Amino acid sequence: MDLLAAASAAVLVAVAFAVPRLAGEEFRRTLYAGSAPIFGIWLPHIGWGTGPAILIAVLVVRYGPEFAARQPWSRLPGLAYVTSLGWTFALAMVDGWQRGFVGRLLDRNEYLREVGGVTDIPAMLRGFSGRILDFQPDSWTTHVSGHPPGALLFFVLLDRVGPGGGAWAGAACMFLGCSVVPAILVALHALGVEHRARAALPYLVLAPAAIWIAVSADAVFAGVTAWALALLARATRESAWGTTAVGAGVLFGLGVYLNYGLILMAIPALILLCARRAVWPLLPMLAGALAVAAVFTMAGFWWLDGYHLVVQRYYQGIASERPFSYWWWGNLAAAVCAVGAAAIGGVPRALSPKMLRALDPAALLVAGCLVAILVADASGLSKAETERIWLPFTVWIIVAAGFLPRRAARAWLAVQAVGALALVHLLLTNW
Repeated sequence: MDLLAAASAAVLVAVAFAVPRLAGEEFRRTLYAGSAPIFGIWLPHIGWGTGPAILIAVLVVRYGPEFAARQPWSRLPGLAYVTSLGWTFALAMVDGWQRGFVGRLLDRNEYLREVGGVTDIPAMLRGFSGRILDFQPDSWTTHVSGHPPGALLFFVLLDRVGPGGGAWAGAACMFLGCSVVPAILVALHALGVEHRARAALPYLVLAPAAIWIAVSADAVFAGVTAWALALLARATRESAWGTTAVGAGVLFGLGVYLNYGLILMAIPALILLCARRAVWPLLPMLAGALAVAAVFTMAGFWWLDGYHLVVQRYYQGIASERPFSYWWWGNLAAAVCAVGAAAIGGVPRALSPKMLRALDPAALLVAGCLVAILVADASGLSKAETERIWLPFTVWIIVAAGFLPRRAARAWLAVQAVGALALVHLLLTNW
């Protein structure tokens, strides 16, 4: 079943890459993705990050499973984080320092283009919704308009506390994005499935998703919500009202004001509470989330107004031309590229009736994030670029690889690493 699932996913990806090549120039033009289903262009290349990336992959494949199984737990989250940072940065450097790192967030559609114009944060928040729609003299750039003001606010504050520029912003995205690895480990440990965390660790470290974690704002969104789930997992171990659940709610609330689609994080969050048979953290978690909403609302930004205007802006742009007939399944192929073959191979084991009946927390988190992705896909508001947009959900699906037999771990890790290396060397991604 493992091989069948991985092979089926490989066929899906192959077909998704082949169809645009075979369908003709006119069809390819409407996709607005030169290497569909991945948003980028075909450009076989190597860079000075090639050697370090291969070296890290070889070391993790050879020693990762045994290392994760035997090391004291207290060391693992930190070591996993450092290794993930090395892997992520090496993959970025395959494209080079300027093209692969510094210049990513300096694109004309990105947040940094608007940072210099924000001289009054309260005024920006009050007038944010009025600049969402396109074809106005002061319309926000594509990415700023497509997100709540929390995303722009993050980069404005980042610019004010540091040296500014693409390298500073890129480093912040990478450091926060890679923190999803320790966050997932902390969550699984808190949920009482440390063995799943140890088994999944090497796959999380070598995740193909690292290609888009360096460098994109969605890596920040993934980091914030991963720690929200980690805090919620910790909160389920408490027996009374506690600050941990409130903290989880605050991070969930911040997530919703970073990215409208992160409202779907409610699905894995509620499933996590069900897995632990813990209802009490729900109220303090909601209190924390509502506190964040209250702050933004009092500052002048009403979330629902922003959401409805974003839907209008979405169809003012290339989304109105991108064919849903391709992207509803092309999106899933892009997500497969981000999670890797090993994760897909482990999904049937994670979602087996036995695991679901036992309310295995790791399995239920995988199931919850899969459901969230399917809902996002069906909405039609995620046509293309989902290898990046869905990072907050796909990073958790990689946990499914931890259900694979340990004796086959090195083989699966090798497949995972080769897939990531092939993608980053054959394509020049836009993020």
